[in-house]
Amino acid sequence: MSSISRITAAGVCGLTLAACSLSMPSFDMFKSGPPTEVLRIESEPPGADARTTQGQTCRTPCELTLTTENELAVTVQMAGYQPQTLPVRADGKGDNRLQPNPLYVELQPAAPVKPEKSAPAPRKPRPTTAAAPAAPRQTQAAAPAPTAGGYPWPPAPQ
Repeated sequence: MSSISRITAAGVCGLTLAACSLSMPSFDMFKSGPPTEVLRIESEPPGADARTTQGQTCRTPCELTLTTENELAVTVQMAGYQPQTLPVRADGKGDNRLQPNPLYVELQPAAPVKPEKSAPAPRKPRPTTAAAPAAPRQTQAAAPAPTAGGYPWPPAPQ
């Protein structure tokens, strides 16, 4: 074998070994995931909790990356305010932009909670005034009825 053929054979073997040791590129890079968009959420007052139907949460003002394939809703709530749920959808023009974006929510104060009226407490009986002391009972036996002579005892024998 000539030296040129030896060099060519060695080069081919080297390239073959190099090709085997390299990882093959994945075709996953050609797969496209669902389109996403960043949604900005703002509220008045700020500091409200926002939750999407996709499960993401944040505290306003904030941004969330959402898929634009399906319609979704965002619920914004804060203690002392009525929660609000608003729909968010792709604009339908083919560019998959979320509408509305930014999502602005003005929270309304919750109605004050009126305390429940409880049944009135049962009235306590009024203390009665002390009655005048009753006349003392007589412990003596009642006197016998008077006899013919006007004296209460039977007449003495004569």
